[in-house]
Amino acid sequence: MALRSFFFVATALLLLLIHGGSALIFGEQQEPMWQSLHQQQQHRLRARTDCRVDRLTAQEPTIRLDSEAGRTEFWDRNNQQFQCAGVSAVRNTIERRGLLLPHYNNAPQLLYVVRGRGVLGVVIPGCAETFETETQETRSDRRRRFSDRHQKVRQFKQGDVLALPAGFTLWLYNNGDEQLVTVALLDTGNEANQLDQTFRNFFLAGTPQYGQQSSFRREGAEEEQAGRKNNIFYGFEDELLAEVFDVDRETARKLKGQDDRRGQIVRAEKFNIVLPEAEEEERRERGAPWSAANGLEETICSAKLRENLDQPSRADVYNPRGGRISSLNSQKLPILSWLRLSAEKGTLYRNAIMAPHWNVNAHSVIYITRGNGRFQVVGHTGKSVFDGEVREGQLIIVPQNFVVIKKAGEDEGLEWISFKTNDNAVTSQLAGHLSAIRAMPEEVLMNSYGISRQDAKNLKYKREESSVFSSTSRSRSRGRSQPLDLALDVIKAMM
Repeated sequence: MALRSFFFVATALLLLLIHGGSALIFGEQQEPMWQSLHQQQQHRLRARTDCRVDRLTAQEPTIRLDSEAGRTEFWDRNNQQFQCAGVSAVRNTIERRGLLLPHYNNAPQLLYVVRGRGVLGVVIPGCAETFETETQETRSDRRRRFSDRHQKVRQFKQGDVLALPAGFTLWLYNNGDEQLVTVALLDTGNEANQLDQTFRNFFLAGTPQYGQQSSFRREGAEEEQAGRKNNIFYGFEDELLAEVFDVDRETARKLKGQDDRRGQIVRAEKFNIVLPEAEEEERRERGAPWSAANGLEETICSAKLRENLDQPSRADVYNPRGGRISSLNSQKLPILSWLRLSAEKGTLYRNAIMAPHWNVNAHSVIYITRGNGRFQVVGHTGKSVFDGEVREGQLIIVPQNFVVIKKAGEDEGLEWISFKTNDNAVTSQLAGHLSAIRAMPEEVLMNSYGISRQDAKNLKYKREESSVFSSTSRSRSRGRSQPLDLALDVIKAMM
């Protein structure tokens, strides 16, 4: 009897422990997941301003700073579109053998390589110096004969997206045979930026804004850009810098860049850095994907920071008659889960159309990389906030939940890079195989729009393509695209 009672009590305690332990385990697993979702929803709250967007515009840069070996162009961050999205944008053109001086930013950024190739250096705090470069100089003192050691440097090329965290020192060098052109989104509304929403870059060398300044449109341009800007060493005393680095005062004075007139992109003819072969580097990165879950496969010191979106073989959506779409999120480049950003590269052939869609959880900052086309954007009141042509070099911001249609021009098609303010941006379509219209019963469409069943079937099934639509014979024969107008009418009817 006593043995039976003991067995019963022991069994009850065991079940209690198992139940409590499982609850603890699952609770610990579920809480971080919930917290992650909560953080994704809340991390941009600080960026929200008065987003009464009544009219969008396709914008050119408003400020240009000319340097010795290139130029830097800024879009006006005081524009309502940029303030609503909580972002800034900058374009750098670096001449052959040009070096964008070391600097860090107060916001994470996604940088797209529009043209050319080069070398990227990212100094990650606490990481080891894993690269060595042999010096050509020989000395009699054996203790001073050593190779230059530095952190990892990365090669990049046209079509690459570079993920660059806030506060990390970085530099770019053009080692190619043509101009290097990059465009970058800086997410000033990100939680990594604890300052206000003003984009700030902190240079470690030179006099960044001493170069000749040109202003395309002074109205609304940033006042801060108009003044002289020095590097971060400038505010320290020479003697203190000399003591900190254990160097002479002349060297300390040169750190401050007082006599430097080259701007923030300088010519660097002597630039001998030994790099791994590009193919070898790509194989190593593909063979060791980073896992944010356990941190065993790769640490932040060796994390993959780039991915190419120009290669047709990497397309997520492809229509041989319409074009292709390549997306990049934190599932493909895990460091993006830290930056809370993602990207999309789109290519539309002549007269092709991308299905009308909206971003469920992100703003979209679209830069036209080639060609021209027509965009239409509609807000929540059914009012068209943009209906016009876009062309190479322009940038337009489509706010979250606003519906957009993209149509390529007749001459050379349309290509763009879209930066999105969520590391796993989700889109929802209004037409095509994966659309919200197709997912609803015919009865809902019939009663919502006052149409026949046959018309409802046509709305649902006429377009079997998924996201990229080929040009129809009717759209080719008319100056104005009939599918574009029909889609816009459906959008307005739903508002």
